[in-house]
Amino acid sequence: MEAEKFKMKDLALGLIIPVVAGILIVLFPAVLRPILDGAFPASGSYAFVTVILTHGFALMVMFAIPILLGLVWNKWAGGAAGFICGTLYYLAYAGYYSVGIVADYGAPYYPGGFYRDPSFIGDYIVGGILIGYIAGALNNGSFNFKRMLGAGMTAAVTVGVFTYILNYTVSFGAWMTQKDPLFSLFTTMLPMILLGVIGPVVSKVMTWYGAYPQRHA
Repeated sequence: MEAEKFKMKDLALGLIIPVVAGILIVLFPAVLRPILDGAFPASGSYAFVTVILTHGFALMVMFAIPILLGLVWNKWAGGAAGFICGTLYYLAYAGYYSVGIVADYGAPYYPGGFYRDPSFIGDYIVGGILIGYIAGALNNGSFNFKRMLGAGMTAAVTVGVFTYILNYTVSFGAWMTQKDPLFSLFTTMLPMILLGVIGPVVSKVMTWYGAYPQRHA
C-alpha cells in the first residue's frame, strides 16, 4: 500500500505543536516563576497570580490530555490517560514538595514526605481518571461542539470541586485552605473552568483536521 503523501498538517501536529507545548511546560515554572515571585510576592495581595500561572497552568496541561482523549476518542482512553498523567504528576509534585521542605527546614516536615498525602493521590491520580472518564462518558463520541463543551466543563468542574474538598479536609496542608477558603476555591476552580472551555475548543479543532484515533464507545 502506498504511503500517504506528506502534508503540512503532519508537520504541525507531529513536530511544531509538541515542541511548542514542551517549551511552554518548561517555560512557566522554570523561567516565569522567578519573575512572578518578584512581581507578586507570596506576602502580597496578588500572590494568586503566581499560583495560577505556575501550578494552575501545570494542572491544566496535565488534565488536558485525558479530557482531549476522552472527547475525541472514548471514556476508557480518557480515564487511562488520566491515570498515567496523574500518576506521573503525583510522583513529580510530591517529590518536589518533599525535597523542598528538607531544603528549607533541614528535615522532612511529614514522615515519608508528601507521597503520603491523601489529597495528592486524590487530586492528581483519581482526579485525572475522573476528568478523562467523565468527559468521554458524557460526550459519548459526539463531535457536536455544544455537547463537547458541556461534557468537558462538567468533568472539569466536578474534578475541581473534588480537589477543593480533599484540600479542605484530608490534605496535609488543609489548614491553608481552611484559613482562606474563598481564595483557595478561586485558585482551584479558575484553571479548571478555563480548561473546561479550552479542552473542548481544542478537541473540536482536532476533529476538523482528522487528528483523532479510531473511536469505540
